[in-house]
Amino acid sequence: MNLLLDEVARATARLADAGAASPRADAEELAAAVHGVKRSELHTVPDAAFDARYWEGVARREAGEPLQHITGRAFFRYLELRVGPGVFVPRPETEVMVGWALDTLRDMDVRDPLVVDLGTGSGAIALSIAQEAPRARVHAVEKDPKAFVHANRNVEALDERGRVRLHLADLSDALSELDGTVDLVVSNPPYIPMTEWEYVPADVRDHDPAAALWGGGDDGLDAVRAVEQTARRLLRPGGYVAVEHSDLQGNAVYWVFAEEHGWRDVRNRRDLTNRDRFVTARLTLD
Repeated sequence: MNLLLDEVARATARLADAGAASPRADAEELAAAVHGVKRSELHTVPDAAFDARYWEGVARREAGEPLQHITGRAFFRYLELRVGPGVFVPRPETEVMVGWALDTLRDMDVRDPLVVDLGTGSGAIALSIAQEAPRARVHAVEKDPKAFVHANRNVEALDERGRVRLHLADLSDALSELDGTVDLVVSNPPYIPMTEWEYVPADVRDHDPAAALWGGGDDGLDAVRAVEQTARRLLRPGGYVAVEHSDLQGNAVYWVFAEEHGWRDVRNRRDLTNRDRFVTARLTLD
């Protein structure tokens, strides 16, 4: 039996006892990160190469620190992103919204589509669109200086074609020079109301930056309303917007994109668990 696999089995049991949602995956990912291999290659690590620092990572995960903060990396679609304290860790749910955005760009059939990512965080959305829609020009806006540092590192490492431009700015008034010209606006803004604080998992509320979680207002949707206003200003007639929300906010966010504001084709769309996850809308051609 391989020593590392034995230790992974022990770590899995410890993380399960600590209440980790995915103890085996966490134990394997920690082992892969410490030993510089892929999870599928753990069996290739010789016994003599076992690194005892693995147990330091396991202890940190037991204590509730996010896996991605320990390993310093997060996987999103086809990207490996650098993350850590001060930046929101991207979630798989958001990958579905990015998939919709890419399909929409293809259907638009615009030669060099102009895309804006409002509240980019680590840069996950912006970089995925730039990678998978290689002719797209993407402007990514982030207000928080700490998150901006992470986004900048990821853009420098992953944006080989130079298609992403970062802006340290507030999403509510950013990019006025692009007003009326953008094809697609995408955003995963903060949207959790403070009244839900006690229901948010501890490793999220204690480690993800507050500015990326709490959306403002009694319903948590102040940031979503700001995205709606900015998207309305930035988009060309016929352009589209996609905004993520919690699985309980679909109806409320739907009505943020009101017809009297010029929105058409407003739809709630679901994630892989079949829960409402993001709203899309088209700016009227009138």
